[in-house]
Amino acid sequence: MKTVMPKSTTPESVLHMHGLGLQQTGTLSVHYVALLLLSGCNSAEHLSFLNPQGPIATAQSEHFWLVVAILFILIALPVFIGTAWIAWHYRYGATKSKYVPRWEIFKPLEYFSWGIPITIVLFLSVLVWEDTERFDPYHTLASSKPATHVQVIGYDWKWLFVYPEQGIASVGMLAFPAEQPLTMELTSATVMQSFFIPALGSQIYAMGGMVTQLNLQADRPGHFLGENTMYSGDGFHQQKFVAVAMTLTDFDAWVQQVRATGIPFDAAVLNAIATQGTKAQLRTTLASAAPTFDGNVYFTGVKANFFTDLVISVMDEKPLPSTALAPAITKGQ
Repeated sequence: MKTVMPKSTTPESVLHMHGLGLQQTGTLSVHYVALLLLSGCNSAEHLSFLNPQGPIATAQSEHFWLVVAILFILIALPVFIGTAWIAWHYRYGATKSKYVPRWEIFKPLEYFSWGIPITIVLFLSVLVWEDTERFDPYHTLASSKPATHVQVIGYDWKWLFVYPEQGIASVGMLAFPAEQPLTMELTSATVMQSFFIPALGSQIYAMGGMVTQLNLQADRPGHFLGENTMYSGDGFHQQKFVAVAMTLTDFDAWVQQVRATGIPFDAAVLNAIATQGTKAQLRTTLASAAPTFDGNVYFTGVKANFFTDLVISVMDEKPLPSTALAPAITKGQ
């Protein structure tokens, strides 16, 4: 029979024809909006390895989806099919299903139920082992371009990024050139912390008196969320930063700007950084020293040996030597 649509057809009339009222329509709209919000991969700040922005995150994303596919095909799918088959085959009123109350063993089923899990475990073990070796965070990334060297120090509740070759440092922003390796050394001046830039890949721990390494790269300029993923106290949830990959020209200009406007890195500044507090609290404390041009805090005059001296002082539980810091700047200088 041919369905005749009314001459005056509105969206509401169509919804009612299909059995959907305004309440159901509103629920569907909310779900649709939620899906759009959850798909924030196209936002200005990249948040997840599922939207990879570098070679390490891309490899991790491919590894993740491969494991998901294997588990779905070999475990989830047979379970779903088997559950539906059993429910139908042994449904109430079925006459062809054999009732065997004294059934003990069926060897093909035993081989299947034990063989498949063992095969999956062995395959995934080899896969994880090979990819763990292949993407070891300590391995430098092959590139014809020089790597940018950054030293990362975890404080409560902020990250200090030291550029030993440029003599500068920052809190709240990790800047580096895109399309070339980023080599980082990490430590903590307080408790153990977890450094993670999801869109670039590879989480790694930072520990007091120890140095870990992490090698990343961004395929193109962009902004990426960075954070501490290990609980470390009251301000833990605010210990975030933005990693900014930029062109080499923009990076050089950024370095010059920090050198020109940064706060001299002396003992008073280090004491403010070491005091428990967030980036916003540090910015308030040092507001009179120098203005910030983007909400982050920048320092100049950082000694090349500062990171090494800090690691040794934390390991030996001794004060940081005065040679690790720039001399204080007095008025009139």
